[in-house]
Amino acid sequence: MQWLIDLLMTGGGVAHTVVLYSIVIALGVALGSKVKIAGISLGVTWILFVGILAGDLLMRGGVEENTAVLNFVQDFGLILFVFSIGLQVGPSFFSSLKQGGLKANGVAAGIVALNIVVMLTLYYSCRNFIPAADNLPMMVGTLCGAITNTPGLGAANAALDQINAVSPNIFGEDGIPVIANGYACAYPLGVVGIILSIVLIRVFFKVNFKAEEDHFNKKNGKNEAVKPHLMTIKVFNPAINGKTILQVRGFIGRDFVCSRLLHNGHITVPNKDTLLTVDDKLYIVCAHDDAEAIIAFIGPETEVDWEIQDVTMASKKLTVTKSSINGKTLGSLHSSSIYGVNVTRIYRSGIELFASPSVILQVGDIITTVGPEDSVDRFANKIGDSKQALDKPNLLTLFVGILVGIIFGMIPISIPGMSVPVKLGLAGGPLIIAICLGRFGYKLKLVAYTTNSASLMIRDIGLVLFLASVGIKAGGNFVDTVINGGYHYVWMGFLITVIPLIAMGIFARAKWRMNYFLISGIMAGATTDPPALAFSTAQANNGIPSVGYSTVYPLSMFLRIITAQVLILFFCG
Repeated sequence: MQWLIDLLMTGGGVAHTVVLYSIVIALGVALGSKVKIAGISLGVTWILFVGILAGDLLMRGGVEENTAVLNFVQDFGLILFVFSIGLQVGPSFFSSLKQGGLKANGVAAGIVALNIVVMLTLYYSCRNFIPAADNLPMMVGTLCGAITNTPGLGAANAALDQINAVSPNIFGEDGIPVIANGYACAYPLGVVGIILSIVLIRVFFKVNFKAEEDHFNKKNGKNEAVKPHLMTIKVFNPAINGKTILQVRGFIGRDFVCSRLLHNGHITVPNKDTLLTVDDKLYIVCAHDDAEAIIAFIGPETEVDWEIQDVTMASKKLTVTKSSINGKTLGSLHSSSIYGVNVTRIYRSGIELFASPSVILQVGDIITTVGPEDSVDRFANKIGDSKQALDKPNLLTLFVGILVGIIFGMIPISIPGMSVPVKLGLAGGPLIIAICLGRFGYKLKLVAYTTNSASLMIRDIGLVLFLASVGIKAGGNFVDTVINGGYHYVWMGFLITVIPLIAMGIFARAKWRMNYFLISGIMAGATTDPPALAFSTAQANNGIPSVGYSTVYPLSMFLRIITAQVLILFFCG
């Protein structure tokens, strides 16, 4: 058994390091899936605590780990994690800032700002009589744990390394503060505090769940305008007899797609130049709010069994898989005039879109087509429709994005009054570039699409490597941190969590009359906390909290990562 003891207790070797990471990650994942405290699971954050335990045991056993390897794995894991997050939120990042999302994102930004204000208030008010509070980097780590934001911890760590590289002696004899200890102390009560805040808002305003759901549905009924509406109508207006579909669209001033036409007992697939005659029956797809205007101008709704036809017609869902189609508008494909196929709907990331000619297609879009079977097959060849092609990872986009992101993150930005130039670092640079690629990558002919399973794999591998590295490195002095006042980070972290959430929750409800379910989702999204979203969705028994969460998550994640770095660079540099 000596060989096994040597493998486990001889630090620095490749085999030892891989075994160490495997044990820490496997145990952490197992605990995350099995252990719940008051019905709440800490998920993969257990990896951090298992890593801390492993680091402590190795330190007591006199095993020295290769710090350079640990740092590399930590930073590479962080890059993979934030880059995959950026690609995920990129398509909705800019749109979430518009229209109805402005107030929601304003609440989220207020929560982020108040988290920082409370943390700085505790730091300056307690530093003279609580020694543990007189360490701003540790307070930033506590802030990250209080709002359960692991990427922010990674960004703060990177900023500390950046400062130390410029001024090696700035942190004194003890070296760079291990801020993961503050994170670990504050995290458990951070999860509890977020959920408790959501409950307190409900109790304070005596929320009636049924009334809230009815109010939300009534107020947001107008959102149905962007959803496709399907109907069969009969041409009744004699004024459009002999006019083309294109001309009728111009007369009404509303966009619609006519996917099938019944004329003299024969079903055909029309195009914009097809002539209409009285008594023709049309299968129309349009925006929900345009339906009444189209009926009023063309004719009343009727019923037709479109399955009974004398020409073989097909309605198929095709997937855009050719990179050459990425970034092109639907109208530029001339599906109707060249291929004899009508596109009626588009599905993207689970959202159904009306097939306007101006819609910009992206790889991964699923489009509903109607037409003769051979025509649909020819159009399928045009756009790809190869599921196997989507299974192939777009490694070019991944590594080009990481390359550009790291270069972008290393650009020094001089700010008057700061001794160290600000850099976005290994977290901020890749994050911003990934967001831009997710939204505008098609303009550079880069395919940002990644299957959901592949995206989750990249993200989770990066996350577990980062958490394991941070835990192992922090484990050597975690016990000393707790004994020497680290327990103060627990209650301070709890205050950092609940005060901003309750304050902004009350403001959103009292001032802006926001829906409670929406507020609960915003609170979960502003803290980027999936357990809080799961709790909100379960108590609401509807999908409204997910709307709030998805609206504010992109901006909140961006602000959490950037502000964590700025706090370190501005106050510690």
